[in-house]
Amino acid sequence: MTSTPAEVKGVRFMVMSGEKAGGGNGNGSVAGAVEEERAGVSASAQVPASALARTSAQAQAPTQSPAPAQARVSLRERKKQLTYRAISDAAVAMFLERGFDKVSVAEVAAAADISKPTLFRYFPAKEDLALHRFADREDEAARVVGGRAPGASPLEALRRHFLAGLDRRDPATGLCDAPQVLAFHRLLYGTPSLVARLYAYQGRSEAALARALGGGVTARLAAGQVIAVLRILAEENWRRIDAGESADRVYAGAVQAAEEAFVQLRSGLEPEGRG
Repeated sequence: MTSTPAEVKGVRFMVMSGEKAGGGNGNGSVAGAVEEERAGVSASAQVPASALARTSAQAQAPTQSPAPAQARVSLRERKKQLTYRAISDAAVAMFLERGFDKVSVAEVAAAADISKPTLFRYFPAKEDLALHRFADREDEAARVVGGRAPGASPLEALRRHFLAGLDRRDPATGLCDAPQVLAFHRLLYGTPSLVARLYAYQGRSEAALARALGGGVTARLAAGQVIAVLRILAEENWRRIDAGESADRVYAGAVQAAEEAFVQLRSGLEPEGRG
């Protein structure tokens, strides 16, 4: 099996090429991974400042490290995640080659050696085949807020996290010029149904962040502004790179834009004199 990992400094963006993505039984088939997962392998292992500054007691405290027993993920769950990824990789490879609208779900299922009903068990909509890789980042902003350093405000934690993403060229910031990532972003932003589905993912990110900020209308308004800012910054970085600039050339401007965006958020969300 050959694969082309568009992985940039630890951020996964996998695009498969050649043979089908590998499964769990060693024969390189998605169907094999589905069979093992199904078998049930046993476990191995502009709003007031209060929206961001006044969070719940749970959000105020840094997230505690899980106990070893909680940190362990069952073998069955790992197999399931590998299966999701293998099917998605096979689908994305076809979408990149022929275009999203020109590939049918039946073709994806055939390429993955599984039935359409089985495929829909994993991916309720065709768009999810391409957007699965965003699923594990839906609660990222919420996790950043929950796990922030003592004394750091939620907004400062989010700012530092985004700047760190720019520094490592995280594709989620739009500042990544790896060919596979660029190809995927062109597929995404060039397909209206995928853009529409992406907004649903971002809506769940908003909801998770609002909960981390303590809930309520002001927290929801704050979360909506933060997620919108992160999306716009990423889209602008991608737009410049897609126009032919390198990530290194865009970097300084991306940092400046991010700093200005967070200043703007802070002036509205954390006005002077409000705690």
